Amino acid sequence: MTQPRLASSLIAIGFALALGGCAGAVSTQTAAVDAPAPVSFWEGFRDHPHGYLTAENTPNAANFLPPPPEEGSLREQADIAAYRAMRSLEGSERWAIARADNEIETPGAPRAFDCALGFKFEPEQMPTLTLLMGKMLGDLEMIQTPAKKGYFRKRPFVVEPLPTCIAPETWLAASGSYPSGHSALGWAWSLVLAELAPDRADAILRRGLAYGESRAVCGVHYVSDVEAGRIVGATIVTRLKADPAFQADFARARQEFEAARAAATESTAACPASLSRQPW
Repeated sequence: MTQPRLASSLIAIGFALALGGCAGAVSTQTAAVDAPAPVSFWEGFRDHPHGYLTAENTPNAANFLPPPPEEGSLREQADIAAYRAMRSLEGSERWAIARADNEIETPGAPRAFDCALGFKFEPEQMPTLTLLMGKMLGDLEMIQTPAKKGYFRKRPFVVEPLPTCIAPETWLAASGSYPSGHSALGWAWSLVLAELAPDRADAILRRGLAYGESRAVCGVHYVSDVEAGRIVGATIVTRLKADPAFQADFARARQEFEAARAAATESTAACPASLSRQPW
């Protein structure tokens, strides 16, 4: 099986397991639950909450991800060609969206899904859901770090310096490109939100894909990094569905979400058209 087909198959399997697991794990928990403790929101990376999982029960991406494309392979050539082609998006609406999608660490990061949800994601109105989505970043770091460090693929702007949608900091250039963490978390978030709002699932999942694609548009990841990230994202959700603490929080988060959605003014604004077109 070729590498793109393998990635597509793994994504499909992971998506089915994750979304199916969501329905099975929490469908019986939508009745009344205990009120959650007050949530103190964090500001960024330094005070970011830890995840649900521990080192002992966390999947290891280095053990299940296929390796990045080999040097000189057709897949690597396609990655490079896409990287170069997308530099032409500089200054466009899609470029600006990619810059905004760089935000991933603060409580307001899920606002990237506002247009897909049909109402504004307000952390104060959904504190348990906000914390749940924040903690998923902690789980992502544990799952993906062995692969990032083990493969240590150089980022495209390091190999071939060209315009990027953000000014890359030193730590970014020194970190592995494969897999894409933003792509992983964006896809994981979209799976969670699609269960909470199944009537908006198509738009939510499209936005989750676009959140990862923004990393290739930005020039900080290759396309194959983004695709591998989605495998990791599906893995995160699948694993968390077996975690009792996550299940309990998800039940509370559902109540918060439904209350916030009912109280909000429904927005008819669609996601920007540039997000519905694959940028490469």
